[in-house]
Amino acid sequence: MSEVARVTATAAAQALIQRLAQKHGPLMFHQSGGCCDGSAPMCYPRGDLMVGEQDILLGEIGGQPFYIGAAQFEYWQHTHLIIDVVSGRGGMFSLEGAEGVRFLTRSRLYTDEESRHLMSQPPRSAA
Repeated sequence: MSEVARVTATAAAQALIQRLAQKHGPLMFHQSGGCCDGSAPMCYPRGDLMVGEQDILLGEIGGQPFYIGAAQFEYWQHTHLIIDVVSGRGGMFSLEGAEGVRFLTRSRLYTDEESRHLMSQPPRSAA
């Protein structure tokens, strides 16, 4: 089985990531379990958010790193995260807010085969 991605982005999200990167330079994403924007990944200029041992590098979308809090990963580790874009305002600190849209995390459960494959490739801490 080829590489199983833990996070991917829809075509709409990929296009928005490209526009934001042209405006702001290198980006980074963080999916936290916070109360305010719990299912909304936050997009920042790369380096604006400090990541540490409690963050996991889940993968990349649009060539930009995507991190998730370790506690949130424990909860969502059996799901493939799919980053999409919807109309409306999202988190006030996330870069896409000025565009009148927001990133949204959708998910699906991994197949049994994907789960077995991922068990052999544990994610790494951001630190």
